[in-house]
Amino acid sequence: MSDKQVYDASRIQVLEGLEAVRKRPSMYIGSTDSRGLHHLVYEVVDNSIDEALAGFCTRIDVTLNPDGSVTVLDNGRGIPIDPHPFHKKSALEVVMTILHAGGKFDKNAYKVSGGLHGVGVSVVNALSEWLEVEVLRDGKKYFQRYIRGKPETDVQEIEAAQTTGTKTTFKPDAKIFETLDFDYDILLSRLRELAFLNRGITISLRDLRTPDGQTETLTYDGGIVEFVEYLNKKKQPLHEKSIYFERQRDDMIVEIAMQYTSSYSENVYSFANNINTHEGGTHIIGFKTALTRVANDYIKANKLSKEDTKLTGDDVREGLTAIISVKLMEPQFEGQTKTRLGNSDVKGIVDSLVTDGLAEYFEENPRVANVILEKALLAQKAREAAKKARELTRRKNALEVSTLPGKLADCSEKNPKLCEIYIVEGDSAGGSAKQGRDRGFQAILPLRGKILNVEKARLAKILKNNEVISLITAIGTGVSEDFDLESARYHKVIIMTDADVDGAHIRTLLLTLFFRYMRQLIDAGYVYIAQPPLYRIKKGKAEHYVYSDRELDEKLNELGEKGISIQRYKGLGEMNPDQLWETTMNPETRTLLQVTLDDAIRADEIFRVLMGDEVEPRRNFIETHAKEVVDLDI
Repeated sequence: MSDKQVYDASRIQVLEGLEAVRKRPSMYIGSTDSRGLHHLVYEVVDNSIDEALAGFCTRIDVTLNPDGSVTVLDNGRGIPIDPHPFHKKSALEVVMTILHAGGKFDKNAYKVSGGLHGVGVSVVNALSEWLEVEVLRDGKKYFQRYIRGKPETDVQEIEAAQTTGTKTTFKPDAKIFETLDFDYDILLSRLRELAFLNRGITISLRDLRTPDGQTETLTYDGGIVEFVEYLNKKKQPLHEKSIYFERQRDDMIVEIAMQYTSSYSENVYSFANNINTHEGGTHIIGFKTALTRVANDYIKANKLSKEDTKLTGDDVREGLTAIISVKLMEPQFEGQTKTRLGNSDVKGIVDSLVTDGLAEYFEENPRVANVILEKALLAQKAREAAKKARELTRRKNALEVSTLPGKLADCSEKNPKLCEIYIVEGDSAGGSAKQGRDRGFQAILPLRGKILNVEKARLAKILKNNEVISLITAIGTGVSEDFDLESARYHKVIIMTDADVDGAHIRTLLLTLFFRYMRQLIDAGYVYIAQPPLYRIKKGKAEHYVYSDRELDEKLNELGEKGISIQRYKGLGEMNPDQLWETTMNPETRTLLQVTLDDAIRADEIFRVLMGDEVEPRRNFIETHAKEVVDLDI
């Protein structure tokens, strides 16, 4: 038997210290791409937030340094530095180098905490090229430096100190991460969220990588009330002031802020101990149940409808922006990702709070109550109209030989996991794509012109648009409440538009439809954007395709200037089928950009700015980001 075939005790590996984290980083931070990189900052900041929740920290400063490192400074109590009773070394070193070590497991140390697993800062240490920590406590400043998670020296006392706090500076390890470029806006969005959720705390973000040291300081004394008003600043509120409730029971605090707008979309966000519970949980269930009950009771008691109307939850939440924030001692999150709250007692508390508070608010503010509930009654009528439109579509399809759109060039493969559909702009590009595709697994759906802007229309109107109906029918999932991911006919839905302003607009219209009415497609990772080339460079018999002006300059420098011809593609229709296949559709050579949704709040804001009714925010957005545009056709 060869040495490779032997399986005995010598084959059992024991990864000590933080080696396991470096071996499998994605198990601890989700990924090693940009998302995982930013997660490192969140882990360190969360420690400071936990100090704030405990009542010992009022300020957190985050700095992006020119050398690629990040500094997080707080004025909390400072990490303990005295010897740990079991490990016989400084508690600071224990916290920084041992998984599942921290004060979060002791109820007396932290009554409320987001970092339940105690892996946060030690994981950051493990995945950093180097990390330095300074602790100010007991009138002294202490220091320790680590190299890839291992202490370079013991904890050192370096000087006297007049204040308390912790300063952590770390540089992510290039051996671990695919990118080391921190995005200022992504970090600012999360820090703003934390500042809203913890009223009174001041959080600053400073970017020393820029010449002017771009800085934003965030303090919101209004807490989640200001959060709701911030989310609605580009919308038209139906009532001036947000509705706010708060209740404390034992060690649990529940806060709810809500405001209705004239929009048709619902934006309800929930948090537990500052963690965005994307998948909801018991706090959301309690909120929605009570909201629907109170609305129906008020309509019946005040005879707002002549008919025996029964509003659904969707009717009542149309145009609603709400924040539900709970802070509790022992949250029960479902799964390591902490995206769904499971505490059963939270449901009853939230239900009771909303029932009592909203009923009282409606009685004291009948004008506002009537405006809100009239909108809900209109939503109910629109929902019934949309239901009839869907039923009509289904009946019509049932009578036809084929239920698929006539302009769809479908593929022969029947396994959705192997199938992909290209949504193409216009018949010209559609013709090239149909000729260039692999008919076995690639389907082509050409769209005529621009689809309806769904941001400005209810579902009943949307379902009368022929291009939207063709798209929905081809994908097979349905929309809104009828959406069924299991019915998806393709597991890759690829938007392929021209690289010009019109193409970008059509792409945004399609993404708005997916985000508002077929969001599970994005969540499942089924939506992609094709990346066609901008130029074809020919020198002799060799051809090269490049995707930006910067790449063009680099390639021209590489090839030299003699005997070169350059073709600029104004649209996909200018490519012959072979070129389109080679550059944009061949799985072995193409580049696809997968559409992901890391931050629903930020995404909603951007869609509202780009596609909503308000012109001024859109103008400001364009003016702010115009300098970032590299390739623009006017």
